[in-house]
Amino acid sequence: MSGTSADGIDLALVYFDHEKPALKASFYQEYPTEIHQKITALYQTSDDEIELMGSLDIELAQHFASAVNEFINQQSLKASDIIAIGNHGQTIRHRPPNGYQQHAFTLQIGCNETLAALTGIRVIGQFRRKDIAHGGQGAPLVPAFHKALLSDDEPLFVVNIGGIANITYLPNDTEQAVVGFDTGPGNALLDIWYQANNPNDRYDEGGKWSSTGTVIQPLLNHLREDKYFKLPPPKSTGREYFHAQWLNDNLSAFEQSKSLLPQDIQATLCALTAGSISEQIRLLSTTGKVFLCGGGAHNKHLLNLIKQQLNDHSVASLNALNIDGDALEAMAFAWFAYAFDKKIKGNIPSVTGASKALVLGNEYLA
Repeated sequence: MSGTSADGIDLALVYFDHEKPALKASFYQEYPTEIHQKITALYQTSDDEIELMGSLDIELAQHFASAVNEFINQQSLKASDIIAIGNHGQTIRHRPPNGYQQHAFTLQIGCNETLAALTGIRVIGQFRRKDIAHGGQGAPLVPAFHKALLSDDEPLFVVNIGGIANITYLPNDTEQAVVGFDTGPGNALLDIWYQANNPNDRYDEGGKWSSTGTVIQPLLNHLREDKYFKLPPPKSTGREYFHAQWLNDNLSAFEQSKSLLPQDIQATLCALTAGSISEQIRLLSTTGKVFLCGGGAHNKHLLNLIKQQLNDHSVASLNALNIDGDALEAMAFAWFAYAFDKKIKGNIPSVTGASKALVLGNEYLA
């Protein structure tokens, strides 16, 4: 898995017994700054995009293969021990059918054929496009995995805070439909603003800088007026929507922005992420267990804001369930590869809006 924060590659070695996945080991390989910059440059339109995309498609697959081969060696395994690689790839553009996109599409790069050739392992990839072809958002897909992995006698939420934040709602009443959607920006705007003011760092570790600022309520209200927050689910978005220009345009439109302190803007962006997550959770259920995962779960300031706003819910890291929250999405795409082999439906129409449940992905042989 390589998420919208584009910080590195997450790998999970997963064993399946009676459809219950068990994490055996995990591995993380950070991207060099050059690769991070190449990925994020493709989130927005620019000159010569096809050339840049085609080259990066292969370069990323080479990085994926290097990480897989190192991970396998680290675990004293060989290629023949691995049934398949579930490869999500790197999303560089996600244009779902949100009512203002005429021709919906999603694009993940990190060439599956190259990955199979360089590892000697069959690859299952391209999981999102079939859902879009059947009228769905193509995202979020992970609620199907959450449903296979988790259950409780109380309403349960899984909140993944990557570049974009998404929630899965698993009702305790099995007659109720599973719900899942992107709430809006997770770390994306926080990282963009932090990097603009701290060019030698990628992110605000632990939310320390955010915690020094004061939320500017009028600016927060202005940001919350964006049309995405008003859309009903099913809905999904990406960093090609919540990007630097989106932030700059909104700050320019806010009359007082020139006199604001940078750390106050950061604190306001943190409140935007926390509020957009918490509001949607409260609308779905007034009580329940909320488990956080993804990079944003390590942001203590963000976590405290969410806990304050969800004081009627139990809020904790997914690690409280003895599940590695940092490996969860990589585990999910191992499960999608397993689901492809076992012909298990990998999307949930009530989540994505697709016309039917589907077996997702394609096979690429070594």
